[in-house]
Amino acid sequence: MKTIGIYCGSADAIHPDYKLAGRTLGRLLAESGLTLIYGGGKTGLMGAVADGALEAGGQVIGVIVTSMNTPALAHNGLTRLEVTGDMHTRKARMYALAEGFIALPGGFGTFDELFETITWAQIGEHQKPIGLLNVRRYFDPLLAMVLHAEKEGFLYPEHRQMICLAETPQELLAAMRRHQHPAEAVRRWMRQDQP
Repeated sequence: MKTIGIYCGSADAIHPDYKLAGRTLGRLLAESGLTLIYGGGKTGLMGAVADGALEAGGQVIGVIVTSMNTPALAHNGLTRLEVTGDMHTRKARMYALAEGFIALPGGFGTFDELFETITWAQIGEHQKPIGLLNVRRYFDPLLAMVLHAEKEGFLYPEHRQMICLAETPQELLAAMRRHQHPAEAVRRWMRQDQP
């Protein structure tokens, strides 16, 4: 992996632990020689991750939609800022640039990006590692829902295991580097072994 796409919230009124984790992750990516790909914002966790990477001398590429490319929202100190016309194009561009993905706490936009990326892996569109930085155990309820879906037969266990999970950036990057894509689960899910 040379590039990591980050999905995270842009809200400012959040617990300081979230912003600290974001800044720490950004710094670790830079120190590891990984380029940060993210939504181009300067607020909330978006800004924290970007600032952490930039402060450590890292490369940061933002991909932002025209409607959000405003002085109040867009980060103006990035290595490169790309502007797209709509959210679909923005997500596709981030996906094309990133060789792995990490979701930090966030809201609907973060969930949308995360689940689209997981779904593409589930059907074999990519084999890129996907991680959750479980700061303050934020993702525990979501993971409980995923376990419930597995128990009820809507997912294979391997689908859940596609998601790397850790509470610290260091542990998460290490887990992502060990990632093994469940190719057999993809074949079964897509019924490729049937005539």
